[in-house]
Amino acid sequence: MASAQWTNDGRLHFGVGIEDTFIPQEALGHRKLDEYELTQHYQNWRSDLDHVADSGAELLRWGIPWYLVEPRPGEFDWRWLDEVAAHMNDRGIRCVVDLMHYGTPLWLENSFANAAYPERVASYARAVAERYAGVWDDFTPLNEPVINAIYCGETGVWPPNLQGQDGFVRVAVALARGLVRTQQEIEAVNPAATFVHVEAGFRWEGDTTPLSRELLEERRFIILDLAMGRVGEKHPLRSYLAEHGVTGADLDWFAHNPVTPDVLGVNYYPGFTTVSMDDSGTTQPVEAGTAGLRDLVEVYSERYGLPLAITETSRGGSVEARLEWLEESLTEVNALREEGHPVLAYIWFPFFTLVDWLYRLDHHTPDHWFVHMGLIDLVRGADQQLQRHHTPAFDAFRSHATASK
Repeated sequence: MASAQWTNDGRLHFGVGIEDTFIPQEALGHRKLDEYELTQHYQNWRSDLDHVADSGAELLRWGIPWYLVEPRPGEFDWRWLDEVAAHMNDRGIRCVVDLMHYGTPLWLENSFANAAYPERVASYARAVAERYAGVWDDFTPLNEPVINAIYCGETGVWPPNLQGQDGFVRVAVALARGLVRTQQEIEAVNPAATFVHVEAGFRWEGDTTPLSRELLEERRFIILDLAMGRVGEKHPLRSYLAEHGVTGADLDWFAHNPVTPDVLGVNYYPGFTTVSMDDSGTTQPVEAGTAGLRDLVEVYSERYGLPLAITETSRGGSVEARLEWLEESLTEVNALREEGHPVLAYIWFPFFTLVDWLYRLDHHTPDHWFVHMGLIDLVRGADQQLQRHHTPAFDAFRSHATASK
């Protein structure tokens, strides 16, 4: 198990993550998306956690389905979560709890556009932190906030289905305020808590339209910058925020309520973190390999000067491709550490097969949208149960994880 001081003991800690996107709202042409349901994690959670322990992972990124745990405002159903927390504790798994992984409860009208969102998510987070203090002490208040703002506020794919730059900024500010209030409320009930803020590592190649590359390069940091109180008079996006409705009073609130994570998590996938964009704004993934990983670590290290973690990385496709990426990426991470970049953790994400988010937008079976990027592949048997099959990547990861302890 990772030591209580995993953030400053100098080792590289290995972890895995279970895909935990929850978008429970349904609409015409938009199905419910609950990764735990689609991958049968609700039925197999105990054995899935046993697989995590057997992999040698010290850390686990695992999320709470907020919409199920708080089915009505202020009313919590802890029964399942109590069992999960106890089993993680028994197996020596240190959980970095994803408190908000995209979706809000069904009762929160208009999702992130609801004026009460920041206080609602903070109240839920406080309840979790208070109940599980000493068992769960590591928290990600909000996973990949900029992706959240894009899907929910700019492209309108997820609730509240806003569009354009006004929508992006409105959701981004709400998310940032919720992130701040979440960390404040957790600290109030668990002063020993550790915070791992996690952002997607966006990268672009070539010219971009209709949004300029300069704007995109800065916009990827905007929610972290807001939460940390870094959007001052000279911030390059201050005028952009004002143009889309952010007031001086809004920015003053963030300046007077800054929060700083103990660890800054960067998510990077070699096959699709980097994109090119055509004149219509359509993006295409660009293979960036270890060069992209190095670039992001250097950029985040220079900008924030905080301890870092690779909180998500993996490669889709064949097991051979996954094995190759495991070796290549670990070699690069170790080189970055030797150069002085404080990378504290390496987390393979997802641990097992996930269902592509596009499942939400059509009527194909979950199997049609299986993406095999994990150390374990899901295979549906004749009984319709999803069997967990270890791949050679599982054994290779375990070898590295065990050697690092």
